[in-house]
Amino acid sequence: MTLGPTDKLSITLNALSKTIDERASSGDASSSYTAKLLAKGPARCAKKLGEEAVELAIALSAQDDNEVIGEASDLLYHLLVALRSRDISLDDVAKTLSERQGISGLDEKASRTDDGV
Repeated sequence: MTLGPTDKLSITLNALSKTIDERASSGDASSSYTAKLLAKGPARCAKKLGEEAVELAIALSAQDDNEVIGEASDLLYHLLVALRSRDISLDDVAKTLSERQGISGLDEKASRTDDGV
C-alpha cells in the first residue's frame, strides 16, 4: 500500500510530536534546542512561533518554493513546540478540527463567543 501525502504528513507530525515530548521530558537544554525553548516557557515559544509565521508569509509572497517549504516546516515544528509548552496535544487539535468538518468557516466563526476575525 502506498502512502498518500496526507498519510505521510500525519506520520511525520506524530513522529515529530513524539520527539518533542521526549526532548521535553529529558529537560536537557544544553544539548536540545527543543528543551531549551520549552524551558523558556510558553511566551518564548509563542514569540518564536510568530517569528516563523512571518518568515513563512514573506517566503510565500516573494521567495521560491524551496524557501516556502523550509519555512512551512519550521512553522510546523514551532507550532508543535508551542502546543507542547501548554500541554496541548495533536489529538486535542485534531478533535477540534474534526468537530468543525462540514461546517462553513463563516458559520463556525460566527458561533464563537469572541469578535475575532
